[in-house]
Amino acid sequence: MSTAEALDVAVIQTELVWQDAAANRELLQPLLWQASGADLIILPETFNSGFSMQSQQIAETMQGATVHWLQQQAHQLGAVICGSMAVATDAGIYNRLLWVQPEGVIAYYDKRHLFRMAGEDLHYQPGQRRVIVEYKGFRLLLQVCYDLRFPVFSRNQNDYDAMIYVANWPAARSRIWSTLLQARAIENQAFVLGCNRVGVDGNGFAYSGDSVILNYLGEPLADLPPGEAGVLRCRLDLSALQQFRRQFPAALDADAFSLTAE
Repeated sequence: MSTAEALDVAVIQTELVWQDAAANRELLQPLLWQASGADLIILPETFNSGFSMQSQQIAETMQGATVHWLQQQAHQLGAVICGSMAVATDAGIYNRLLWVQPEGVIAYYDKRHLFRMAGEDLHYQPGQRRVIVEYKGFRLLLQVCYDLRFPVFSRNQNDYDAMIYVANWPAARSRIWSTLLQARAIENQAFVLGCNRVGVDGNGFAYSGDSVILNYLGEPLADLPPGEAGVLRCRLDLSALQQFRRQFPAALDADAFSLTAE
């Protein structure tokens, strides 16, 4: 567990069962317990289904079985659990990144940039707001997969310390995933937690994982071999980040701008 200026994080890199929420909950259970002792446990994008465009078939409500399971697991482990899933609302279906705290509090971020090359924009609604959560002294920006390609939306305005990216990012573009994660860490002077899946999905796309925890210099603090399922563990040091920002205050020279999501 963390101290006042540290956060113990666990990133779960795993295969996913195609469009089967119950099977994925069973698959993830031992991995969650392997991550026991962490303050924050991160699951991949669409962790209960895989990246499917059958949104009507896989979507659950915020009162559904998977959200209830997440609340149970967060309470039992005494940790925040974070991961995305298809969520049905009155306004439509969203690729929603959930942030579930041990006491049951839920925050969420709806994926802003929908991957049109897979038709995600035809089956899901885009989010309209940037979301930063605060936990144990850390401020964390929530992002999902394709958001990684849009640095303006994620620009640090001195309002976060770490970025979370959950993904189903194919192996064919793994170099881009790794490069952009490093770029986001460096340009925003922030920790980056990148959680991707492994295995092959129901559409035949292969995933190599390449999950990683980076420091504010873009240097890996923890990673896993490509294609290997497992749990990354690392302790983030907030005081070290703050000291670096004081010594190298590049943010003071950043261009001022305002961002409107439309």
